[in-house]
Amino acid sequence: MSLKARITEDMKTAMKAKDSARLATVRLLIAAIKQKEVDERIELDDAATVAVIEKLVKQRKDSVAQYQAANRQDLADVEQAEIAVLAAYLPEKMSSAEIAAAVAAAIAETGASGAADMGKLMAALKPRLAGKADMAKVSQQVKAALAG
Repeated sequence: MSLKARITEDMKTAMKAKDSARLATVRLLIAAIKQKEVDERIELDDAATVAVIEKLVKQRKDSVAQYQAANRQDLADVEQAEIAVLAAYLPEKMSSAEIAAAVAAAIAETGASGAADMGKLMAALKPRLAGKADMAKVSQQVKAALAG
């Protein structure tokens, strides 16, 4: 079952269970996916769907930070609940050791050495690790590996 089909099934389940908070978040996700498909005139595959979900999660995290800075914990809690629903559709995150192994393998493949090759190395890693690892952590490990 594709990720989009799973999301649609979860929307139906939330409707039947009368879980309005979950239903609203799933509908928001479906709308974002359809918007992306219409804008780009393509059918999103699972990887592109994960990218849309990650974007929505990042927006929610930014909102939580803003709400907490403004002492609006009630609104921050709503955003946290949406993050929890959206995160269920994301693949399992890689550990630091798995990221380090992927970085080492990419360095061996590309022959990267020195900070000048960071862009080449990140370009090789991004398609493999997108959705599975926090790219900021990957970037930190690449910097450390190329510096050392």
